[in-house]
Amino acid sequence: MSATSTPIFATPRPVDDGAPAGNPWNATPAADACKRLLAGIQDCAPEIVARAAEIEAGRRIPPDLIETLKAIGIFRLFAPESRGGLEFDVPTALKVFRALARIDGSVGWTVMIGNGGHLLTSLLPTETYDHVYRNGPDMIVAGSVVPAGTAEATPGGFRVTGRWPFASGCLHSGWLVGFCVITEDGKPVAGPAGAAGPPRIRGFFLPTRAWQIEHTWHAAGLKGTGSHHIALREALVPAPNFFDFPDGAPCLPGALYQAPHQLLPLLHGSVTVGMAEGALDDLVALANSGRQQLRAAVPMRDSEMFQGELGRVAADLKAAQALLQVQADSHWRYAMAGTRNEEAKVTQHTQTAAWLAATSVRVADACFALGGGVALYESSPLQRRMRDLHAAAQHAAAQQRNYAGAGRLLLDSAAPAGLSLSNT
Repeated sequence: MSATSTPIFATPRPVDDGAPAGNPWNATPAADACKRLLAGIQDCAPEIVARAAEIEAGRRIPPDLIETLKAIGIFRLFAPESRGGLEFDVPTALKVFRALARIDGSVGWTVMIGNGGHLLTSLLPTETYDHVYRNGPDMIVAGSVVPAGTAEATPGGFRVTGRWPFASGCLHSGWLVGFCVITEDGKPVAGPAGAAGPPRIRGFFLPTRAWQIEHTWHAAGLKGTGSHHIALREALVPAPNFFDFPDGAPCLPGALYQAPHQLLPLLHGSVTVGMAEGALDDLVALANSGRQQLRAAVPMRDSEMFQGELGRVAADLKAAQALLQVQADSHWRYAMAGTRNEEAKVTQHTQTAAWLAATSVRVADACFALGGGVALYESSPLQRRMRDLHAAAQHAAAQQRNYAGAGRLLLDSAAPAGLSLSNT
């Protein structure tokens, strides 16, 4: 029996996400809206699962599925209430990303990117922001944060040229973001640290129709994200379309928008944990199908060796769920207290993203191995989970080199060596 014969959401298996029973975010209007969204997601789950091969083959989320997700409000999570959005707190939003990634990694990733863009648009001048959202809160923003372009000041704005990679979700976006090195007479302008430091880098937005999309996304994993290259050549970008990152002042008052650079690693972590949850779901479904592997004395579910390995993998996943929850709650407490701009929080969140990615990869690899020969087939979701998680772990937000910053922070701390609970 194939691992895909039992839809993973047909009989939901509750997973303890590590959230304390007294979590203050469990009794808010956002929590009620989240329940409605999660119910809508579960309604969509059978269709998403059935179209997994189509999503990978098309290298994008099908337009009709995007419209279905829009209709239930999936792309409004970080849009402000003042513009008709949901303006979810961080712990609540991460639950939604996890739920979608648990069904399909490409869908979860694309929705996370589309919502994350709302955090960057908040750094635009108010007039530009209003123009971006003039048609409502369902505007989808995509793009690339790699500073792969140059912007030269010219009358009317900046002349921009560049080619940006990894623009996930660009094909169904309304606006795209890119980052540029600011130049003067063709030479980079010094950044805040002066001539000895990196050059000045700024972000900007343009409508998607103004960009060239190069269909380059032929990748090993997250195939359905449409993470193509986008390009501009000598494009005139109005000055009000530019913003500073990470030090720009938001045009919105809410706590959500005050430090987006701290939040972005946690968005990544929510998707990797969700994909790992999905891999465990798939493995349990396979074992419960009655499958007995070649030369095995008993079916998978009755094997003590399999049970032991499954328990170990589940323990790894519980640890990842708990860390994500702790960091999400911590971020929101700091945000509500107005102390979220501490650079130490950025370091902690990038450390978290790196660990969550590595742990989730380990979970998916173990599930794939435990699945046996049937996991090799393209029809098996286990091989797709493994590929998707390895792709996600290659992202700059989750690179293992990010541990270095956390190590330096610990060495420079006045506290004794070891984990300080006050840092969470």
